[in-house]
Amino acid sequence: MKLKAIFLLVLCTLFACNNKKGDTKIDDNLPPLDTIQVEKPTDADVSSDKEFSNERFRKVVAEKLTDNKFRVQGEAQVFEATINWSVEDGHNVYDEGFTTASIGAPEWGKFDFTFEIKDANEIAVLNLILYEISAKDGNQTNVLLVPLK
Repeated sequence: MKLKAIFLLVLCTLFACNNKKGDTKIDDNLPPLDTIQVEKPTDADVSSDKEFSNERFRKVVAEKLTDNKFRVQGEAQVFEATINWSVEDGHNVYDEGFTTASIGAPEWGKFDFTFEIKDANEIAVLNLILYEISAKDGNQTNVLLVPLK
């Protein structure tokens, strides 16, 4: 009886230790475990300009042309295609004006304008504010804040 038990134990050990080479599949396309793959971003992935939008403005991008000059592009869905804007730092208004989109609401019209701020190098944070003027009470409506860098 002891002989049968030992024989069964040896037989089980052999089956347990058997390494079947055909069952293990190795993907040759995978890198070694100690290798890290890093994807290099394409030019389309690297964008210094961020788009801003709200319910009346979309695809708005502000680009710094020189130390004092900025260009703003985007689309607007505003009454009579009139876009009002101001540049401020939270306390002081440095410039303001208006521009027109290529078409008025309910269509989305394109706009593109530039402005220059004097002493822009001395100002820490500038914000461009795009808005409509309410026909009802003259207040700013649909305000979009765009940080300028």
